[in-house]
Amino acid sequence: MSQLTLYEQLAALEHEGTAFVLVILVESLGSTPQDTGAKMLVTAAGLHTGTIGGGKVEAKALALAQQLLADHAVTPQFVNWALRTDVGMTCGGSVKLYFEPHVAGGTGAAWPIWIFGAGHVVQALVPVLAPLDCLITVVDPRREWLDRLPRARNVRYVQADEPADLVPSVPDHAFLLCLTKGHAFDRPVLQRTLAERNFPFVGVIGSASKAKVLQKELVAAGLSAKRAKQFHCPVGLPFGNNDPREIALSIAAQLLTERDKLKTG
Repeated sequence: MSQLTLYEQLAALEHEGTAFVLVILVESLGSTPQDTGAKMLVTAAGLHTGTIGGGKVEAKALALAQQLLADHAVTPQFVNWALRTDVGMTCGGSVKLYFEPHVAGGTGAAWPIWIFGAGHVVQALVPVLAPLDCLITVVDPRREWLDRLPRARNVRYVQADEPADLVPSVPDHAFLLCLTKGHAFDRPVLQRTLAERNFPFVGVIGSASKAKVLQKELVAAGLSAKRAKQFHCPVGLPFGNNDPREIALSIAAQLLTERDKLKTG
């Protein structure tokens, strides 16, 4: 695998917001399995691309990289391993490795926004968000509404008869919006979102009265009263009127405000 390809994949992981560790063999002495400068990328799923030589050295490095990801480590570190005593190999020699963690949604990562619904407000909202450095996913069971939305390199459309089933696949750092065609369609998405996930922002279109009804139904379905309140409804900053275009602007403004709070918090 060429270095260009490895760095292209590194950039892609950054853009997707996927957590990974860059591992570099910075020094090798004696009978080591790979030359100095060898690199690999490791995600929570394991080896993503590249190699530092395979065998016991790579297995030990993979385990350490995955532990750094599990610990949400952010500080790079060096390790020095003697092949015989630290790695359990029969040959002599030693390796010095550099581990550089890249956290999910870190610097360079695009901002994931998942929108459930494709109606009039979403038709106005997507053109506002699409020029930003974000990755937009719009989910709706109605193909005809999805087909009306503009095409852009950072926007994808998913037709799903049961939109709530997609909640487990949403990235942890995504902002999630319930802008469906009605209360009965918002609630299943919100139920799974609050019961199973912990996104930095969850917004629901509607009124304060709708929010109270949703909270009551969520508690009846098993959520705690505190958890049942952890969403923004009505979503959007308090300006403008009920025109879908103005609602879209108020939602976009709130999303940007909440995004910037996370950056400075």
